[in-house]
Amino acid sequence: MTERGPGQPSDESAVYVFAVCEAPDPAAFAGLPGVAAGEPLRRLRCGALTAVVQTVRAADFTDEVWQARVADRSELERYARAHHDVVSAVAASCPTVPLPLATLYHGEARARQSLLDESERFRAALERTAGHAEWGVKVYAAEPPEPAPDPDPVPLRPDRAAPGARPAPGAGLAYLERKRGVQARREQRHEEALRVAETVDAGFQDLASAGRRLRLHASVPEENGRVQVLNATYLVAEHLKADIEALTRTLRDATGARIEISGPWVPYSFVGEV
Repeated sequence: MTERGPGQPSDESAVYVFAVCEAPDPAAFAGLPGVAAGEPLRRLRCGALTAVVQTVRAADFTDEVWQARVADRSELERYARAHHDVVSAVAASCPTVPLPLATLYHGEARARQSLLDESERFRAALERTAGHAEWGVKVYAAEPPEPAPDPDPVPLRPDRAAPGARPAPGAGLAYLERKRGVQARREQRHEEALRVAETVDAGFQDLASAGRRLRLHASVPEENGRVQVLNATYLVAEHLKADIEALTRTLRDATGARIEISGPWVPYSFVGEV
């Protein structure tokens, strides 16, 4: 839906769209700067729906400028936060479909027509997410330390053995058995981690209206030897907030895993490709 070209005159304007909803309260987002300081946020009627928009300089969102912005982490975070602040404020006043960061059009007429063309999808998303919030769930299992090196390994190449030295009877078999044991324990821990992930996911799926599994994050030193086994997000009715917290405590006790929850959020992950 985003219209962005290689370059526009510096004085040309564009319409940045934050979200689509039914009847947003303008007081909810009054005073927010949006992504263009000095330009007020406003409502744009699109048939029975309303978009929350802002006029921006088209030259600030060309392909070249936006790619440079994406490469600058602090600048990208600033824009993402400004976008999220507007979406959250609108969602606090009515069911809302958030649009992706940097969704813009060349003029109000283009914006209105494009949004009207997607009105059925917006309505379906509003019906699906009304009265719901998104909760993120991350599960970490303890990653045991690597076993200590074998104190008496069998040489892999006999020609490198000490002169006159001979492996003790059965040493080769014992060495292989130890290696098989290490591998078996590693596989067992992996299977246990998968079971923990399935148990936690099943618990939240029972409570949620919908759920999505996301790509696992690689383990990092800051996690103190823990590895992520589940990264998921769930669409949960707003009145079940206490149940989410109670379920998290129950699953922590039952699995022994570290379970982190975040939310409630505007349901970005459950509005579909809009």
